[in-house]
Amino acid sequence: MPEVKKAERIEGKVYMPSPVNQEYHSGPHTDIVTWIGVYRAHTPGVDTGDNATVHLDTDNDPQPDALLFIKPECGGQVSVNEDGYLVGAPDLIVEVAASSVNYDLHEKLNVYRRNGVSEYLVWRVLDEALDWFILVAGEYVKLDHDEAGVYRSHVFPGLWLDSPALIQRDLAAVLKSLTAGLEDSSHAEFVSSLNKAGSEAS
Repeated sequence: MPEVKKAERIEGKVYMPSPVNQEYHSGPHTDIVTWIGVYRAHTPGVDTGDNATVHLDTDNDPQPDALLFIKPECGGQVSVNEDGYLVGAPDLIVEVAASSVNYDLHEKLNVYRRNGVSEYLVWRVLDEALDWFILVAGEYVKLDHDEAGVYRSHVFPGLWLDSPALIQRDLAAVLKSLTAGLEDSSHAEFVSSLNKAGSEAS
């Protein structure tokens, strides 16, 4: 439906979202995109997406708020088809949801789990809460944060998220925590492994 700005198919059902609210969606969405965008800028071999249609399976073509993935040529699990669309499961999907009753934590969660999305982050803006899931043996379990509320991605070393700062929309503090992650030795090792994979594939 190219004439429709946004429509996504989840379990065979087409969803068309309501108008976008600045306070509870558009603003928080921008903060998320900035966070993963800065990570991408410092991590050759990964790429990001904003509202990109993703072909997961015959019944599911979601359009996540944001996503981060390892590039195919660097060993990633997604591909890009001849029309430029992503095919397969991105490594990290982020959704900005109004609350826990949103289908992001129900239908979408099951679809992402079943299709092998390694990490799934839901920001429940009205609830002032984050849910970060990681895929373990085919099931989602919640990722633990440290005492300061900082999450650390398992798939993307150095991708740290100060959850209290994000919830308060303190983007400077969010980026400060991310900078600390980017300076961690694990990030340098990850970049090196991506470069090696890319060199071997070329």
